[in-house]
Amino acid sequence: MPAATRSESPLARGYFALVSAFPLKPIHNDQEHDAAIAVVDGLLERIELAPDEEDYLDVLSRLIEDYEDKHMVVPAVTGVAMLHHLMEENGLRQRDLAELLGGKSVVSEILAGKRGLSKRHIQQLSAHFGLPTDVFLDTRPPSERQCPHRATAAQPARRD
Repeated sequence: MPAATRSESPLARGYFALVSAFPLKPIHNDQEHDAAIAVVDGLLERIELAPDEEDYLDVLSRLIEDYEDKHMVVPAVTGVAMLHHLMEENGLRQRDLAELLGGKSVVSEILAGKRGLSKRHIQQLSAHFGLPTDVFLDTRPPSERQCPHRATAAQPARRD
């Protein structure tokens, strides 16, 4: 009797069941993307995956990433916008960050857009929230950024 091949093992049957249910092929539209995400979510909810299932998850994740890289635009976010979001998510107020960033007035100016985040601020926020420093960098193209002193300049009133 020949030795059992990989396709005959219980682990391989799990892999082939996955491939049969959701074939590993390029994702072409949002409906396929949503279905692929649902499969990944289902696998991630399991306590343990067989090695073949981990391979399937890895390949499907790469297919999702390829689709997202080609078809989904991630909006540019400023460091200050990220700080606003993190404050809201963590129930923080300006005074909660005063000591970290150098005083209440500094926090107020940063959140109002009158002052940018300095390298030290970014490092402090990164350590405080346990996030990489690049989360707090302004990812907008230079042409879309305003200098802090221009952001506070009074704009002439529009006449309608």
